[in-house]
Amino acid sequence: MRYLVWALRLLVFIVVLLFALKNTGPVAVNFYGDHVVHDVPLIVVMLTVFVVGTLFGLLLTVPGALRRRREAARLRREIERLQAAVAPPNPATVAPETIAPLSPL
Repeated sequence: MRYLVWALRLLVFIVVLLFALKNTGPVAVNFYGDHVVHDVPLIVVMLTVFVVGTLFGLLLTVPGALRRRREAARLRREIERLQAAVAPPNPATVAPETIAPLSPL
């Protein structure tokens, strides 16, 4: 399965690389306020948009990941608390008289 995933990644990389190499013509990038940058290679524009989109996507996943991490830590503490409440007492800490009281002579 791992080899299949790597093969698919390689295939996607090659397709994207070939697409980018075929689209290297110069373009004009228009910003707000009538600011225009002329003769920017399309491959640079595509790479920039990809990186910015990836960063926004990662930023959107951070709050959920932090929430899941806090919930997992809370559940671990709850499990430890419940295991400590249910666990039998440690025999090393229990006095022998508690288990088998001494009989009077």
